[in-house]
Amino acid sequence: MMRNASTIILAIVCLAGCTMAPTYSRPALPIPADWPTGPAYKGTDEGRTNSQAADIGWRQFYTDERLQKVILLALNNNRDLRVAAFNIEKARSLYRIQRAALFPEISALGDINDQRYPAYPPLTDKAIILREYDVGLGVSSWEIDFFGRLRSLKASALEQYLATEQTLRSAQIALMAEVALAYLTYAADRENLKLSQSTLAARQATYSLIGRRFDVGASSALDLRQAQTLMESARVDVAGYTRLVALDENALDLLAGTPVPSELLPEELNAVTPPQDISPGLPSESLLRRPDILQAENQLKAANANIGAARAAFFPRITLTTSIGTSSAELSGLFKAGSGVWAFAPQITLPIFDAGSRSANLQVAKADRDIYLALYEKAIQTAFKEVADALAQRGTVGDQIAAQESLVQASVETYTLSNARYVKGIDSYLAVLDAQRSLYTGQQGLITLRLARLNYLVTLYKVLGGSG
Repeated sequence: MMRNASTIILAIVCLAGCTMAPTYSRPALPIPADWPTGPAYKGTDEGRTNSQAADIGWRQFYTDERLQKVILLALNNNRDLRVAAFNIEKARSLYRIQRAALFPEISALGDINDQRYPAYPPLTDKAIILREYDVGLGVSSWEIDFFGRLRSLKASALEQYLATEQTLRSAQIALMAEVALAYLTYAADRENLKLSQSTLAARQATYSLIGRRFDVGASSALDLRQAQTLMESARVDVAGYTRLVALDENALDLLAGTPVPSELLPEELNAVTPPQDISPGLPSESLLRRPDILQAENQLKAANANIGAARAAFFPRITLTTSIGTSSAELSGLFKAGSGVWAFAPQITLPIFDAGSRSANLQVAKADRDIYLALYEKAIQTAFKEVADALAQRGTVGDQIAAQESLVQASVETYTLSNARYVKGIDSYLAVLDAQRSLYTGQQGLITLRLARLNYLVTLYKVLGGSG
């Protein structure tokens, strides 16, 4: 008899410790084992750190001290980041609520019960009032988790909480990248503004010179108007870049969540210390550490656990309601010998017919698992594409900058020669006009490419899951 009882108890303990959720195994990666190759991806990793992006702290990557201070402002004040942090607190509380369901809830109860009974001849000619005092402790409807329904729900809540934590990491990484990109854009527009201002000053001087030549008949009216066209074009650019710089500063203030002090703002791109150039490593090593992919996997695990809860719903549900205490007709007699009371009320609910609702709920749980599996695979494929795009930019932007620098140098020499020929009367001012336009456009293009190179570094760190 004792052996049978021990066997039953052991079976109950084993059942209470298991779930009916499918065994989770990480899906195979739906991407190639290596990054793309070809002309756009040329270049080596020489001079680049071999550490995983997730292991490189943001202060180590963003080496410019002023940019670090702006990023810190954003981490402390950005409202979107605060919302993400509050969502973590909410998810943590929801997990604690679900976990608490595994344990009995013990409540203390005290009451006074007065009842009046009317007169009932021939037993009594007067109404009777009975008073009873009760004090006790009890457990109300505690479900014994034989089939793991509550444990599956707890596991699902835990994975949802962990997914919310990864959301915060993603938000931090994205915010730091947005701040860095906005900071670099501001620096590039400030440099373009300085370039347009210096170009305007040079063209104003040229316009004045040609005006004097026109007055003495050494230059034509066409030359004068062409010089004026170039001058006014530069004036338009000065106004445009002045507006862009103001908009860039407003964007930085919004990201930082507070006005950025002027001493932290860069004068030009050359004044910004570039971030580190990092190696991408292998796709399986780098992408699986991205917080958005970890988040997608947490959601997949949560959906997998929900299948266990849906399966457990097919089996009996056992709940216990118990209480122990003392009862007396007199307050002074509550704790005297013989006043103790207790109650023990187990209840079993056995599903018999539900018109297929439990089966449908199980199918919903399985469909959710398949949906989150597809979302997980899509997140990995998207991450692979983002890194591949960044690597393609790394393989080409260096050649573009080198070619653009050569173009600018050639434009400088062309402008010098064409201006000298114009002064000597060999060529018309049209050649000088074309040379000036080519030089100015080349200088603007060089700034754009230098900005693109810095943006690539920031983007690569972000898409590789840089430390948040």
